[in-house]
Amino acid sequence: QIQPVESGGALVQSGGTLRLSCYVSGNIFSFYEMGWYRQVPGKERELVARITSDGDINYDDSVKDRFTISRDNAKNNLYLQMDRLKPEDTAVYYCNRVTGWQYAWGQGTQVNVSS
Repeated sequence: QIQPVESGGALVQSGGTLRLSCYVSGNIFSFYEMGWYRQVPGKERELVARITSDGDINYDDSVKDRFTISRDNAKNNLYLQMDRLKPEDTAVYYCNRVTGWQYAWGQGTQVNVSS
């Protein structure tokens, strides 16, 4: 089964910057709307940014104007540029399809933002 591979998480100070990457194998990545999700212990996974196959983008209000989602369909990569990070952004970040069936969830990448 195909499982996205997320990377790029780290420990950063409040106000800092990170860039997350997600690679999905196979030849269908470019057809689907993809999103970045995040989860903290004890809470449900939440969708924070999404991008269609055509490049239409939508953000959750909590990350709007700070995060930028992008994709490179030729490389099967999804990205999340995270600027002006806040302690409340601390979470494990995952990528997956947004609608319809989803890939098996990957390991995610841990982002820790210290105050």
